[in-house]
Amino acid sequence: MGLFFGTDGLRGKVNEDLTFGIVYKVGNALSALKDKPTIIIGSDTRISNSYLTLGVASGAISGGAQVIDAGVVPTAGIAFLTKRLKADYGVVISASHNSGEYNGIKVFNSNGYKLSEKEEEKIERCFIHDKTNDFPHIGTYEQDFTLIKQYRDFLIGASENSLKGKTIVLDCAFGAAHRIAPEVFRKLGANVVAANAVDDGLNINNGCGTLYPENLVRRVYRYKADIGFAFDGDADRIIAVDENGRIIDGDMIMCGIAKYLKSKNSLRHDTVVGTSHTNMAIEDNLKANGISMIRTDIGDKYVLAKLLEKNLSLGGEQSGHILLNDTSTSCDGILAAITVANMVISENHPLSSIIDVEPYPQINKNVIVTDQFRIMNSEELLKETMKYNGLLEGKGRLMIRASGTEPKIRIMVESSDKALNESIANSMLKLIKNIDEEV
Repeated sequence: MGLFFGTDGLRGKVNEDLTFGIVYKVGNALSALKDKPTIIIGSDTRISNSYLTLGVASGAISGGAQVIDAGVVPTAGIAFLTKRLKADYGVVISASHNSGEYNGIKVFNSNGYKLSEKEEEKIERCFIHDKTNDFPHIGTYEQDFTLIKQYRDFLIGASENSLKGKTIVLDCAFGAAHRIAPEVFRKLGANVVAANAVDDGLNINNGCGTLYPENLVRRVYRYKADIGFAFDGDADRIIAVDENGRIIDGDMIMCGIAKYLKSKNSLRHDTVVGTSHTNMAIEDNLKANGISMIRTDIGDKYVLAKLLEKNLSLGGEQSGHILLNDTSTSCDGILAAITVANMVISENHPLSSIIDVEPYPQINKNVIVTDQFRIMNSEELLKETMKYNGLLEGKGRLMIRASGTEPKIRIMVESSDKALNESIANSMLKLIKNIDEEV
């Protein structure tokens, strides 16, 4: 990772970590890397998006770029449009699942893939020198809010079946999916119950969406729905709820889709890509069904890199990132939801019987810290982590990692013993807080 870019682009609190000057430099750097590039910009619904969009656009225009502002579009929609329109770059202004005071930038290349770490470092090197073009060689800016229709038509065309007769609840998190997701599912024939489906940048992800699936559970019960889907702010994540109100996370969704694709002979090499965080029960269930799993570091960019390296069809993360590599170049929560709905129609079984894997109990805790580097390099932390992993050997594991998007240390403990998981997690949380408080 570079100085500014983390595991999922550049992110921070608006006007604290993420300023107009920084996003200006990102736009300007893109204009320096290519001569007069075409750049498509989209965003979620945060109130800071116009401010930051204009910052990126101004920097790009000053260097001679041609900027097209597509308005509110899910992240995967910008990846799709960048490739479809043969633009040089796609830029998404979004902080994904974070709350409204945060925002961020994700950049896609001309093929619709997120920039590699090396490409992000090239952008950062351009921060040193601004590129400006003299009149009349400055760039242009235009708005085209109709471009999202091309992405909408792609999503509708991706469905193999009509969803007529199915009641589907959608939690759009007051984000980028608020209009397009209900529209797509209604066009596919579903009876749609749309929640948090208005443009409200102040409340984006606030008590709703993928981080709060219990709200989706209540609505599935209330409306006696067949399925529920929750998205995050930029709709690149998905969490599902089956007809019995069971929460189905990204690991479980990936497992279900993998078996579905294998049954259709559409899972290349009968292998999927998960992460170091993917539940051990998922790997066991896949193996029992003749499917191998490769693990990568946490971060959808690493999952995608392995999919491309190994020429594979499917990857995902527990958080709800699902990569359908034969159809999309980016994590797409709406596309994944359509795929899950099609599984229910094609197999003519309720979702509960299609995705029936039972993950091992897993405890996740986050600790806000002042110095991630010092903590992650603490000998005391390493010693305790090794001790507990020795205790869990063969029946579970402990993972400690630094967040790539927030000032947090993340703790994960997984085993069949829920009480043991909780005890270890609390012990590590206390240790990390003590190390952070040391002068």
